[in-house]
Amino acid sequence: MSPSASLDILPDAPVNGDHAVNGSNGVENVVIVGAGPAGLMLASNLARYGIKSTIVDDRNDKTSTGKADGLQPKTIETLKQLGLASSLLDQGVKVYDICFWNSDANTPLRRTGRDVHYPPQVDVLEPFILLVHQGMVEDILIEDMKSRGVAVVRSSPFSHYSRTLDLKAPIEVVCNDANTGIEKSLKTRYLVGCDGARSKVRKSIPGAELVGDSTRAPWGVLDGVIETDFPDLWSKVVIHSEEKGTILCIPRERNMTRLYIELNPGMTEVLSSEASTQEFVMKRAQEIVAPFKLTWKSVEWFSVYKVGQRIANQFTDEDEKVFITGDAAHTHSPKAAQGMNTSMHDTWNLSWKLNLAVRGLALPSLLSTFTHERRKIAQDLINFDFEHANAFANGDPKALAKNFEDNIAFISGVGAWYAPNVLNIESSNKGSLRPGALLLPAKVTRYIDANPIDIQLDIPMLGQFRIYFVTANPHASSSFLSSVSSHLSSTNSVLGRASVAAENSYAMLNTLAPESDEFTQPQRYTAVSKLFTPALVTTIRKAEVEIADLPEMLQDSRWTFYLDDVPGQKQSCTEKWFGGVGEGEVVIMTVRPDGYVGSIARWENSQAAQACEFLDTYYGGFLKG
Repeated sequence: MSPSASLDILPDAPVNGDHAVNGSNGVENVVIVGAGPAGLMLASNLARYGIKSTIVDDRNDKTSTGKADGLQPKTIETLKQLGLASSLLDQGVKVYDICFWNSDANTPLRRTGRDVHYPPQVDVLEPFILLVHQGMVEDILIEDMKSRGVAVVRSSPFSHYSRTLDLKAPIEVVCNDANTGIEKSLKTRYLVGCDGARSKVRKSIPGAELVGDSTRAPWGVLDGVIETDFPDLWSKVVIHSEEKGTILCIPRERNMTRLYIELNPGMTEVLSSEASTQEFVMKRAQEIVAPFKLTWKSVEWFSVYKVGQRIANQFTDEDEKVFITGDAAHTHSPKAAQGMNTSMHDTWNLSWKLNLAVRGLALPSLLSTFTHERRKIAQDLINFDFEHANAFANGDPKALAKNFEDNIAFISGVGAWYAPNVLNIESSNKGSLRPGALLLPAKVTRYIDANPIDIQLDIPMLGQFRIYFVTANPHASSSFLSSVSSHLSSTNSVLGRASVAAENSYAMLNTLAPESDEFTQPQRYTAVSKLFTPALVTTIRKAEVEIADLPEMLQDSRWTFYLDDVPGQKQSCTEKWFGGVGEGEVVIMTVRPDGYVGSIARWENSQAAQACEFLDTYYGGFLKG
C-alpha cells in the first residue's frame, strides 16, 4: 500500500519496505471493494504487475463454506498461466461427463442420457469441470498476494465514494470500521467494485442499476456427505421429476456432494416460510430422487437463493475511474458453473489495463475496452443462462442436451470472444485463430532446452504483450526479422518509446519479488522490454539454425524461440494457428496480456516497412508513445 493518510486509517494493511513505493501524495492507485474471487484476482494480478492495491472487505475472514464451486477449462488454464493451479488440480474433483435422469406420472426415475461434458470439438487441455470450494480459490490468491506484500483489509465495509468537479482530483472512498464503528476515508485514482449483487459501489455510480428478469424462482442448495444408492453420484447429474421438480447433483472435494434443488417447479405453488428450511429442502430432494434412497451423514452448508438474469446498464462511471465487475455487474443462475469463472475473468481483463493506465502508458481508449468487451460477455452469458435455466426447469433432456451442445464452447470459457475494437483487429487468417479469441492449444519444442511445451502456456503472465514472429525459414526471412526487430527496439516505434517509459515506471513502481521467482525466472521474458515479449516460431530443423543467427532482439529473448517439430500432433502449431506459412512469408501475431489474440498479419519478406507501420498503428491505438 502506498504511504498515505490511510496508513493511520487502515492500520492492518501492509506497508512497503525498502522496495519502490506505490502511489504518491497520499493517494492510492487502486482501491478494490470485495475480497471474493473477482476482487482477489484483481489484487493478485495488479501485485504481479507491480501495482499494490488496497483491497477492503466487510467480512472478518475469507469464505469458509458454500458459495461457488466449479472451475471451467479456461479458468483452469488461466490459473496455470499464473502458476496457481497445482493445489486445486490435486485436491479438486474432476467431472468429465453429465447424466440425465427423468421420471413422470407413468414412468419411474430412469437414466435417459449420458454425454461427455466437453467433447473433442472443444479444444482444451483440461476437458473437465474442476470442483473446488470457493474458499480454496480465495486461499491461493490470498497467498499469492501475500508473497508480493499485499493483504486484505478486513471488517471494513464500503459506505460510498465521492468525486469533485475536478476530474483530475482523486476519488474519496469512505469505509466503516466494523469493530469500532469509526468512518475511514482514503483517496484513490481508481475504484473497483467486486462487492456482489447488492453492490454498494454500483449503487454509488450515478445512473447505474441492474436491468433484466426479476422472476426469481427459489432453489435450495446443500453441501454435505450423503448416503445413497443412486448410481451416478460421481458424475454431474440432472434429475427431473415431472411432479416434484429438478435437482442438479455435483460431486465435490472431501467426499461431499452439492445438490441444487428446485423448490417451486413452474412457480405454481405459494410456498410457506417452511420452504426456506433445511428440512423442507432435504425432503424435496428425497422426493425427486425416489425410489432411490438419500440421507445426509453431515451438512456443511445450506442456503436458499433466488437469482434472476440481470445485467448492469453501465459497468463504469462516466469518467471510467470507477468500475464494477462480477455479480456487481451481472447476475444469473449458478447451475452452469459460470459465476466465479466469469467474475474472475472480468477482473483478469481489467487488471492489465489498469496496470498500464496507472503507469501512464495507456490512452483512454484502452480502459474503454473493458465495458465493450466484458459487457458483451455478460450479455452472452445472460442469453445462454435464460435458455439453460428454462431447459433445466422443464426437465426436457433433449432440449437441455441441445442447449449444452450449442453453447459448450462458451460454457468452457474458450468460446468467449471479444468483438473488434482498438485491441482486436479483424483479419483474414487462414488458420483457426482469430483476433478477440483465445490461443488454441499447440505443442512446440523450446529451442534453448529442447523441452516440448504447450506454447499457449509457456510465457508467464507478467502484464506484457506477446509478439510472435512465425516463419518457415529464419535465414530466408532474416532481413525482414532484422528490420522489424530493430524498429521495435528503437524509439522510432510506438512500442520502443512506450518500453522506455515502462522501464522507468517499473523502476519506481513495483512490488516485492516472491520466492517463486527464483524458480520461474521471469526476467527471461522481460529481457527485451517490460511491455512486450517477442517470440519466434519456425518449422526449420534445429540443426539448421542457431540462436546467434537471429536478430539481437530475438537473441535476447532466447527462451521464447520455438521449433514447430513435435511429432504425433494432428496439426502442427503453424498449420493449426495460421494454416501454414510459406517460405517467403512471416506471420506476426500480437497476443494481449490476458492471452487473447489482438492482431494477425501475414507479410512477404519484402514488406518489413509495411509491417513496422502496421505495428505502430496497432499499438498507437491504445498506448502513449
